Amino acid sequence: MWLKPEEVLLKNALKLWVTEKSNSYFVLQRRRGHGDCGGKISGLLVGALDAVLDSNARVAPFRILLQVPGSQVYWAIASGAAVEEINQHWDWLTQNLLHTLPVFDNKEDITSFVSGKIKGLIAEESRSKLAEQEEDPEKFRDALVKFETRFSLPSSEKLVTYYSCCCWKGRVPRQGWLYLSINHLSFYSFLLGKEVKLVIPWADVTKLERSSTSFITDTIRVTTRSKERHFSMFLSIDEAFRIMEQLADITIRRLLDNEVFELDQSLQEPAHITKRVLEERAQKEYFRALFRLPWQERLLEVVKCSLWTPFSRCHTAGTVYTSDSYVCFVSKEEGCCTLVIPLREVISIEKMENTSLLPNPVIISIRSKKAFQFIEIENRDSLVESMSQRLESVQRKQQTCRKKTRSKELISPLPYYSLYYDDLCTDSETIEATEKLNRHSLNEEALMSTFHQTEPETSDSKVTMEQVKECLWQDHFSEYGRSSCMFRTEKIRKLVAMGIPESLRGELWLTFSDAITDLASHPDYYANLVDESMGKCCMATEEIERDLHRSLPEHPAFQNETGIAALRRVLTAYAYRNPKIGYCQSMNILASVLLLYAKEEEAFWLLVAVCEKMLPDYFNRRVIGAQVDQSVFEELIKERLPELSEHFTNLSALSSISLSWFLTLFLSIMPFESAIRVVDCFFFEGIKAIFQLGLAVIDANAVDLCNSKDDGQAMMILTRFLDHVKNQESPLHCITSQHACFEDDKESFQETEIADLIRDSYEKFGDMTVEQIERLRCRHRIHVLQTHEDTAKENTLRVVAPDILLTLEELGEVYDLFKREHFINCYWGEKVPALQYHGPSLQYVDQYRIDQHQFRSLYNLLSPWMCGVHTDTVAHRAFRLLDENMDSLINFKEFAVCLDTMYCEELNEKIRLLYRLHIPPALTENDGEEQSPLKTPLLSTTRPLCVAPSNGEANDYQEQLRQMLKDLAKDKEKNNEKELPTMNQREFIQFCKTLYSMFHEDPNENELCQAIATVTTLLLQIGEVGQRIRSLGSTSEESSGNDDGGDAAACSRVPEEDSVFMDTRDTARKNSQTSTLSEGEWTVTFEQILASLLTEQSLVNFFEKPVDLKTRIESAKLNQYDQRITPLLIE
Repeated sequence: MWLKPEEVLLKNALKLWVTEKSNSYFVLQRRRGHGDCGGKISGLLVGALDAVLDSNARVAPFRILLQVPGSQVYWAIASGAAVEEINQHWDWLTQNLLHTLPVFDNKEDITSFVSGKIKGLIAEESRSKLAEQEEDPEKFRDALVKFETRFSLPSSEKLVTYYSCCCWKGRVPRQGWLYLSINHLSFYSFLLGKEVKLVIPWADVTKLERSSTSFITDTIRVTTRSKERHFSMFLSIDEAFRIMEQLADITIRRLLDNEVFELDQSLQEPAHITKRVLEERAQKEYFRALFRLPWQERLLEVVKCSLWTPFSRCHTAGTVYTSDSYVCFVSKEEGCCTLVIPLREVISIEKMENTSLLPNPVIISIRSKKAFQFIEIENRDSLVESMSQRLESVQRKQQTCRKKTRSKELISPLPYYSLYYDDLCTDSETIEATEKLNRHSLNEEALMSTFHQTEPETSDSKVTMEQVKECLWQDHFSEYGRSSCMFRTEKIRKLVAMGIPESLRGELWLTFSDAITDLASHPDYYANLVDESMGKCCMATEEIERDLHRSLPEHPAFQNETGIAALRRVLTAYAYRNPKIGYCQSMNILASVLLLYAKEEEAFWLLVAVCEKMLPDYFNRRVIGAQVDQSVFEELIKERLPELSEHFTNLSALSSISLSWFLTLFLSIMPFESAIRVVDCFFFEGIKAIFQLGLAVIDANAVDLCNSKDDGQAMMILTRFLDHVKNQESPLHCITSQHACFEDDKESFQETEIADLIRDSYEKFGDMTVEQIERLRCRHRIHVLQTHEDTAKENTLRVVAPDILLTLEELGEVYDLFKREHFINCYWGEKVPALQYHGPSLQYVDQYRIDQHQFRSLYNLLSPWMCGVHTDTVAHRAFRLLDENMDSLINFKEFAVCLDTMYCEELNEKIRLLYRLHIPPALTENDGEEQSPLKTPLLSTTRPLCVAPSNGEANDYQEQLRQMLKDLAKDKEKNNEKELPTMNQREFIQFCKTLYSMFHEDPNENELCQAIATVTTLLLQIGEVGQRIRSLGSTSEESSGNDDGGDAAACSRVPEEDSVFMDTRDTARKNSQTSTLSEGEWTVTFEQILASLLTEQSLVNFFEKPVDLKTRIESAKLNQYDQRITPLLIE
């Protein structure tokens, strides 16, 4: 075991220890008298001394010392009672520390580093002895307190587990603690007086993998878009990596793929995720993938036991898995025996008498008059009781289903034959109901039975081969069973690889996929679904109609309406059943092949099994599942065919070629009679069959692919090869593939027999396991989803960039901050569905949206218009202005346009935005009622308007304003801009308040305040003049005198110094006609405010001075979390 480091002054005091191994830093020693064969006196004396000592004082016979070069002090760091134990510690030290220690320059650093590492290992070792972290609440509580204290994250950021490890910075390791929480990976280190904190959101992780470096053999590499981090020296690196994979997978799918991702009930609420829950989830995923069961199946018990296998006349050791509707068994030896028992097939579950030969036996009897015997079951009584309860529940459901079916038959309005023989029946409702029942007649036979075409010159050898296969399968059925409860062994795998006979193909597909259970459990489901779905028009039905005649058009079954109509019904019914998938291309090819060998209803349930169980996430808008498997396929090529991977530096070209192999199970690539053999293997093995066959195809063409010059030539090589894969044993008529015909190629090409290709795939690549494939899928799904996010970002920027002046780099950084704000709300914000939902099917700019609180946070981080305590008020007004559709959410484009106006637009556009922030809908009735700092003499209209500049010359503000108003009027007529509403006095006060707040702490604050005081006084006088003009205009309209005289009288009452505002009379009158202003109300227009601001050069300089957005972005990256977390911690 590891020891808390203790000083040892003499490594061989009194010659009590013998050195067994040593290197530059560590010494492994053995106590004299232990393991000595020679029996020397010194050894005997030491052994006798140790034997007579009290047990508490006895010394372990083996130990490991830390020796620092040049130091006389040694440190005991490990001890052991057995050679195996101490050698494990020695191997760990040499693999993980020996190559690291030369990096340190002085002895103290080496001692401190090793000491910290050993202490961490001791803590890890004590924790690993517990089955779960929850069983030691005190230690976990201490770790939780440290996690919350060190990182200051909200309490809702639940800690899942923690590990002692090292984080590498270049060649320098830092010993510390790795904390894994539901949304983040966090690392903390305090070494040699330096504190290091690292927080990585799982949503930022693009790749998670095990790797090796020149310094250390096994590390976990965490890759984000900007950096790579390496973590190593775990006590149990396998467990740590598995937990990290699961947390990253769950978080990324929950945030980026929640349109398709179905969470387990235990994971619906992230706060409920624990280490135990993650381990249970991993086991459930393995269980569902191994037996290809629906994702709704809950794994309930996992028990070690043995099953009586009559074909081997012995009990086979393995594991039994029980769920809501199944009892499954898999042998301990890979591929030896697998068994799937649906509870609906079970009659009884009984305990038998316990004997020495048959300990704890349980007998499960099924409907086909067979029984399965399990022995050596721990906790047999509780297991049998729980299974019996579930069996009763299943049987009750079956009885209810039978009663409903029987009642429908009893109340049938009219027997089918009455349509032909009962001429007196005139009940219109009865006839209508009958027509409805018979409107969509379903095919009761497989299409191949009607359109079966064998070659005209079919040889006797081919017929004999089919008969031989049928005999072999019949013999197998008699020994191993025929229903879904058959024993699945290596023998049946060989039979499938040889090829399933034409007469048994549909039956065995139903059995292997367990679609037969769904078929039996849902009587009349498909017929009702057809009646409900047919005739309804939607996007899926339009796509189905377009692809109907492209489905195996060369086969006679789909050259007439019978096959086409059946295919239409199956595809439409499935689209109606599962609108999340609807219809996707390549489903038509799969469904058409299923219809050839199965009845219509059976074909429907086979399609359900393929789309929902065997190829999950393949058939949706983004085909995520298929892309994940392509990424897995690339890694398998690198691992299994290294020479080829060296030639193809970028394997994405090969994966793009192989995408159709996975989507159509080679049906669109190979000749039909060959591809059908691949489908046989797929239904038995699952996706593993496609992986290993794909590798066999690549391997068969490896030499030619290495000699290819480009991707086009590689595609030609593979396409040509697959087009010449033949099935000489098939009795079917040869159907030429339409996808890879080389009619103009006159040179002959060597043909490959499909049986040979399948055999090679099993021999060379058949050692892959379901667990390996699922682990690879989990790892590569992260990368695929993040690649989709990168694509979505590029498309969003492409849509937004033409409308703004920000650089593409700045826009991308702002997008990342906007997206992170959305994620922060998903982590710790309110559980609002609209905010939690990320819809990849939405338009790119609408995929992420934020609410008012999130906008306020981003505004404080990025806006150049900071107003002190008034900033939040301005942010709320900006949000109301941008939220045009009133859904309390804004998208990225709306936010980017607002930010672009503040930073990059011309002065008049900036003032226009500022103006709009202070009129409805941005400014509400209850907004800005607090005490205003503007209630000062600065608002006095008696303030002089002429300010003497430094040169002593007086500015003629009247002439200047008049000219500006005329220019603005011309620009307005030229651009035909929408006229902005006028601003009343209350709104104007808020406008001025914002301006004063913006100037606070500016270097030129005094000058700006003087300028705004001048402009404010000017605008107040403008408003007063406009108010008097409207009042006089109203009076003159009511009088019967001359209009011109009235105007002249009104003008005569205007002071001479205010004559410049006469030009505003027409504008005021026009506004009074188009608005609902009360008589005599004080108002100003946008043009008047803009013209007034332009008279002060200091104000112009303030709004036109460049502001560095990049600096604000870098600051926002560092402070975004604190900005959102602080209010949450206060709450």
